[in-house]
Amino acid sequence: MSRFFGLVSFVGVAVLAVPTAAVAHPGHELPPDTDFQKVTLNDFPGEPMALAVLPDGRVLHTARTGEVRVHEPSTGRNVLAATIPVYQHDEEGVQGVAVDPDFERNKWVYVYYSPPLDTPRDDPSTPTVNEGDAPANGTAADFAPFQGFLRLSRFKLAGNTLRLGTEQKIIDVPTDRGQCCHVGGKIDFDSRGNLLLSTGDDTNPFFSDGYAPIDERPGRNPVFDAQRSAANTNDLRGKLLRITVGRTGGYTVPRGNLFKPGTPQTRPEIYAMGLRNPFRFTVDPSSDVVYMADYSPDARNPNPARGPAGHGRWMVIDRPANYGWPYCVAPDMPYVDYDFGTGTSGAPFNCAAPVNDSPNNTGRRNLPPVEKAEVIYSYGLSSEFPGLATGGIGPMGGPAYDYSPRNRSRIKWPASYDGLPLFAEWTRDYVKAFHLDRRNRVTQIDAVLPSLVFDNPMDLEFGPDGALYVLEYGDGFFNENPDAQLSRFDFVRGNRTPIPRAAATPASGEAPLTVAFSSAGTTDPDGDALRYAWDFDADGRVDSRSPNATYTFTENGNYRPTLKVTDSTGRSASAEVILPVGTLAPVVTFVTPTEDDAFAFGDTVTYQVSVVDDQPVDCARVTVSYILGHDEHGHPLSQSSGCTGSITTFVDPGHAGAGNLTAVFVASYTDTGVPPQTGTTEVVLTPTAG
Repeated sequence: MSRFFGLVSFVGVAVLAVPTAAVAHPGHELPPDTDFQKVTLNDFPGEPMALAVLPDGRVLHTARTGEVRVHEPSTGRNVLAATIPVYQHDEEGVQGVAVDPDFERNKWVYVYYSPPLDTPRDDPSTPTVNEGDAPANGTAADFAPFQGFLRLSRFKLAGNTLRLGTEQKIIDVPTDRGQCCHVGGKIDFDSRGNLLLSTGDDTNPFFSDGYAPIDERPGRNPVFDAQRSAANTNDLRGKLLRITVGRTGGYTVPRGNLFKPGTPQTRPEIYAMGLRNPFRFTVDPSSDVVYMADYSPDARNPNPARGPAGHGRWMVIDRPANYGWPYCVAPDMPYVDYDFGTGTSGAPFNCAAPVNDSPNNTGRRNLPPVEKAEVIYSYGLSSEFPGLATGGIGPMGGPAYDYSPRNRSRIKWPASYDGLPLFAEWTRDYVKAFHLDRRNRVTQIDAVLPSLVFDNPMDLEFGPDGALYVLEYGDGFFNENPDAQLSRFDFVRGNRTPIPRAAATPASGEAPLTVAFSSAGTTDPDGDALRYAWDFDADGRVDSRSPNATYTFTENGNYRPTLKVTDSTGRSASAEVILPVGTLAPVVTFVTPTEDDAFAFGDTVTYQVSVVDDQPVDCARVTVSYILGHDEHGHPLSQSSGCTGSITTFVDPGHAGAGNLTAVFVASYTDTGVPPQTGTTEVVLTPTAG
């Protein structure tokens, strides 16, 4: 087990709160944690990215690698609704998912994803060259093969199947592929039915010392210049877009965006600009204001020659605005105009009247003044917002609870949370509630259920039942981490939900395979009598109602047997077992490198991967990903193919100075068995000093 996987989750666990005192404040008292319960809905969500709760209580949740799953409360199953083919170099893949406001009638589901296209891939027959990495320097012709886009489309959901053949394409957002980073995209709707989409600046931040990436040198890949995207009025990246989806796909532009249609050198889709990686936001259902969080650059300390330290931002967007990136963090917090060719610093940028004079800019030269975010915080303790504590910077804009006294749900959150926007911190493993005054200024910050676990909260949404649904990434990088899960946080009225456990013996084998299933360890917090329902073959029908049962699998397949447990009040929870029936999963190991190997950034690391399998091994099916580990998160920088190869790391003063940097190599192999099985392994290298 690697150092990143220090926590282990349990299948189908509903976690009870440790008693804690209520958070009290004048006129607005929040209930104690003991009034809430965390219920695990899916312990095997893939590499979790985004969620959307359907009107009937089912929960769509996506993995970056293309899987779209549906949690079905009636059976407890987690059904694979579709696998969308995606391009996966660095952070690309499936990003956002959302449900149409009129879903009950039209069944549309929206997905923001990276189509494969014909982007270059690594050729495993050339282990010393990675054709999938875009060059850092060259000519426009060298960069052209890596021009791609992320696509926002919608698909019909029929039952638990996302029908990929029904795709209606809405909008494409250009990207420069083959380099990292910042392609995050969240989708939401306002009360008028307009669709809002956040887009990252699609810029490599790793050669900017943790400050503004504004490298304008001739021959340099434009991916190193965020002025071409976030500060470009004629570009869709680093923005909040606001559009109206057409009846057959496509879109029109509503009134009230930042630039009127027809304004030269602008895109009318832009509602807000100057954003770095606005990974998560939510539209307030009562006011249509946008609660958005924007990720920070990585400098730990300010530098008079370069600019401020990294700062995360949370903003209330109630009108079109420019939030300044990469020129300013706030109106009084500019970066310095730095010449990457000569290594010399100029003057600080003018945040009141920023000018984009980059040769990579295709938009207006003179930009709108910089708007200040409502919350700005760095790594240390904020004097203005001490409730945010200290740590890394991974802000997530969460939902504001819309309490309804007409909602008869037994698990809906109480009225004391009504109207409070939630703020999640991915690196600090918490959720906070912000109190706003009439001018949308944060007047108070309360911890939300601090004794319950929010393990790298990735996405949050209140469901129609008034409960909070959370997709948790867990500790680790670009994989299905052991503690990743889809969870639901209930406000308890009376009884609590049972806590199921499920186990299978044997855990794998060839068909026909007889398996003994056990519910040992299943409990009910209230001591209620329990009813058991096993679905062994995931067909939605009950196969056994005994606490323990046996079942024979007559065909090979990757099964997810499900145990649903229901108490005397009708409250239920489910647990699953991952059961591969068929050929054995391959065993993948790194021969080199190993965790004890000496390493410094800038080295070319040669790797050798060993695969042991009961099927013939095809080295062309081996992929090795290189991830820059930073604090508790990571940046995937390259991917190679083959059992042998090499990946060149880089010297990054901005990160290396932090003393918390690692190089993570993840190897994966999927065999040709029936059904195919996948094995993975990971090695983490810590750079040597000096």
